Amino acid sequence: MSTSNAEHRSGFVNIVGNPNVGKSTLTNLLVGERLSIITSKAQTTRHRIMGIVNTPELQIVYSDTPGVLKPNYKLQQSMLEYSESALGDADVLVYVTDTVEAQDKNEDFLRRVASVECPLIVVINKIDLSNQAELERLVELWHERLPKAEIIPLSALNRFNVEPLRRRIESLIPLSPPYFDKDALTDRPARFFVTEIIREKILLYYQKEIPYAVEVVVEEFKEEEELIRIRTLIVVERESQKGIIIGHRGSALKKVGAMARKDMERFFEKKIFLEMYVRVEKDWRNRDNLLRRYGYQLD
Repeated sequence: MSTSNAEHRSGFVNIVGNPNVGKSTLTNLLVGERLSIITSKAQTTRHRIMGIVNTPELQIVYSDTPGVLKPNYKLQQSMLEYSESALGDADVLVYVTDTVEAQDKNEDFLRRVASVECPLIVVINKIDLSNQAELERLVELWHERLPKAEIIPLSALNRFNVEPLRRRIESLIPLSPPYFDKDALTDRPARFFVTEIIREKILLYYQKEIPYAVEVVVEEFKEEEELIRIRTLIVVERESQKGIIIGHRGSALKKVGAMARKDMERFFEKKIFLEMYVRVEKDWRNRDNLLRRYGYQLD
């Protein structure tokens, strides 16, 4: 039996917090799909990524956002704007912290979190790295800091206490017809996930500054009956970075391509033919025209 729109509930649940607290891991668990890339490096998430959960009577649009940081260049400014926009259009706001980060990190952003009018949940993640006494102290501190918030400690890595969080979120979703088609999984096109999968492999495979100086652009995405043909461009800022990405006789690029193709075949459930090229675009992280071309929002 279908649910009428009068009984149907829909809402936006926006997940915010500092880098490396586990927002993407938690989002993927709540959505039930691997939409956000996860690595131990800060600034892994660069965009606001929506994952849509549908049941006959419910639609929840989860948003994973970049970690909040003080911008050093225009790309980071765009990332901060994604996080700040998530404070304004949430039906439920989930602020993720963990048991190891300093509580006074990014005071300005926390003050804005404190002033939101929608229901607010503070998730204290990584409780597997803490003990009962320390956790009780943290819960008390967050109660003082954000008196309007509900506080839910959990371990996203161990999937501990995620289900009570999910149930609480569902109970807070307002009555509304669905915002997206009921079979939609995300607001992002297929090409976006190609770039994210390749970027994840670059983050995992290369060291230091290299991954942060890289952007991935899909130049061709042709879907055939049993195969998807994809041509991508890896953009770097300097010639020396191009050499590192390619590696000796192309060995590094081949390795990254093989790892990415395997993940894409799992994601799209089709064979993938993947071509990858590398190009230098000096200082692209500070160039408005390139940032817009690569899909970043700028004021």
